Amino acid sequence: MDTLKYKTGVLVEKFLIRGGVPLQGSVRVSGAKNSVLPILAAGLLGDSPLMVQNVPRLVDVVTMIKLIDKLGAKVRVGVENEDCQCQFDDASDPLRNEQSLEKLIDLVCSTQENAPLCLSIDASVLHNRDEGLVAPYELVKTMRASILVLGPLLARFGEAKVSLPGGCAIGSRPVDLHIKALKQMGAEIQIADGYINAKAPNGLKGARICFDQVTVTGTENILMAAALAEGETVLENAAREPEIVDLANCLRAMGAEIEGDGTALIRVKGVKSLKGTQHRVIADRIEAGTFLCAAAATRGSVILEQVDPAALDVVLLKLEDAGAIISTQGNQISLDMQGNRPKAVDILTAPHPGFPTDMQAQFMAMNSVAEGTATIVEKIFENRFMHATELNRLGAQIKINGSTATVKGVETLTGAPIMATDLRASASLVIGALAAEGQTEIHRIYHIDRGYEHIESKVRLLGGRIERLKA
Repeated sequence: MDTLKYKTGVLVEKFLIRGGVPLQGSVRVSGAKNSVLPILAAGLLGDSPLMVQNVPRLVDVVTMIKLIDKLGAKVRVGVENEDCQCQFDDASDPLRNEQSLEKLIDLVCSTQENAPLCLSIDASVLHNRDEGLVAPYELVKTMRASILVLGPLLARFGEAKVSLPGGCAIGSRPVDLHIKALKQMGAEIQIADGYINAKAPNGLKGARICFDQVTVTGTENILMAAALAEGETVLENAAREPEIVDLANCLRAMGAEIEGDGTALIRVKGVKSLKGTQHRVIADRIEAGTFLCAAAATRGSVILEQVDPAALDVVLLKLEDAGAIISTQGNQISLDMQGNRPKAVDILTAPHPGFPTDMQAQFMAMNSVAEGTATIVEKIFENRFMHATELNRLGAQIKINGSTATVKGVETLTGAPIMATDLRASASLVIGALAAEGQTEIHRIYHIDRGYEHIESKVRLLGGRIERLKA
């Protein structure tokens, strides 16, 4: 079984996929990437350790670990056993010893690689406090979610210096919404030399925050900041994603007073302090949807384990429209195409509970081999069709007009060299390659490694023919 190299640099590797085989079998869904990153940042709020379970083995998770360690918190890395109990290496308590953080992460990730990670974050005393609470450019530039440490640091310690995130290939993700909200809560913020310099010498104060547009990371950042702010904070036009609810559940277990998460109106009554707790991250609904689309595109059948069907309502309905037979029971979802070609389905992305933008590309891949013609309208990000050109290299018939893609299904795709474009949408290329006849090489797969845990291992469990090779 392949072992990923958990580095923050570019991995010079590729996938070799021999398609044309229906995916069949069962696979466990990993913990949610979009949940675990803000929850790890929430560890900075507590005056005792936060233990996080069901942590996926992703490059972005490693980046967040390194950032929290850089800020001075004590981090321990372990693995879950079969009974979902955490097992920590003594060498990781604390990490600051002769064995570097990166080496320890590599060690943990190279053993029991099918088991989820456990992380313990102890921010009761930040060792680097005298050096200032700085999130440096070299870490923030590789992961936009690093901005999530801003709210917790400012709320608990009254100061933070966080590098401005860099550009985003799929579209703008302005942090001005975060900054505007924190200013409303009494923060003094200046931007200089590429850094957000924030201070709240008298602490943050509750405020009524109305986001100009729905923002997931903005909602998460202000939700965490409000947990320790004086008085009540009201978030209007808040994001409603299941990952927001997961973060709120973690914060409540730490002692926060939060109501309304999962709706557009969230109320937070600030408390004086938060304690550590033990929290299990929810399943990754995007990974789950990706494997369902892969099974549909290859005319196969799949059972997903350790997943919440309710988080995938709109995706499951669209898959049923495509001709899939869907059944759910407990934490399982099963999909069966009964050997049939999928039917084309129209997609309109929207903030939750609408159709998720992170599933748009996967449905485009499925529509590429479906009966009929589908229209896909992207309403979240302005440049989210980069994968379409690569799918066309496989023989797909996709035409782009602004925010609308028209996909005319073909009987089969044909293998070709293609290139991953971003961390979530690039899974569509894996789906296209699995549905294609012949051999496909996917380059720049470091994008995929940021968003999917051991995707090649899970594909092989379902009978897919995929290898990770040096490029």
